[in-house]
Amino acid sequence: MPPANTPLPVTAGPRWALAVMGVSGSGKSTLAAALALHYGALYLDADDYHDAAARAQMASGVPLQDAQRVPWVARLAATLATEAAAGRNTVLAFSGLRREHRQRLRESGVPMRFVFLHATPAVIAARLSARAGHFMPARLLDSQFEALQPPTDEADVVAVDIDGTPEQVLARAIAALEAKPLPMT
Repeated sequence: MPPANTPLPVTAGPRWALAVMGVSGSGKSTLAAALALHYGALYLDADDYHDAAARAQMASGVPLQDAQRVPWVARLAATLATEAAAGRNTVLAFSGLRREHRQRLRESGVPMRFVFLHATPAVIAARLSARAGHFMPARLLDSQFEALQPPTDEADVVAVDIDGTPEQVLARAIAALEAKPLPMT
């Protein structure tokens, strides 16, 4: 798996981006890294684009407000456009909780698909309680679900249930993406 921000060789064909989205603990980073490896794309983690103040705020248990997320989403959209212009496809692990944030990525000019990882709050809470070393505390899970605007009517989104092993979730995601053609095909 390529580390975040490591450029891959430039290849021919149209550039595209996938955004793997969902609440904290849904497995975005794991799936995004696996999809990047599968498709030979650059893996990016949106958490790496939060500024220090936002990370500290979340680590202290205070959720970000929408206005605080605006510059973060703008940085992500600009990065997707830069990578596409350099000839690289990307797979981004990105919460994408708000419709307007997903729309901002779409407006980057890069052909996009979104993979929405979903499960019950109980499944996510169990995953968060088992996770160590992440700046996002489990006590912010409720605020994540409150902020989530499910992408149920967005044509470029495939939904994937996260119940199962990472390999099972990856297989489901690939099948869902291949059933709804990607810009690269």
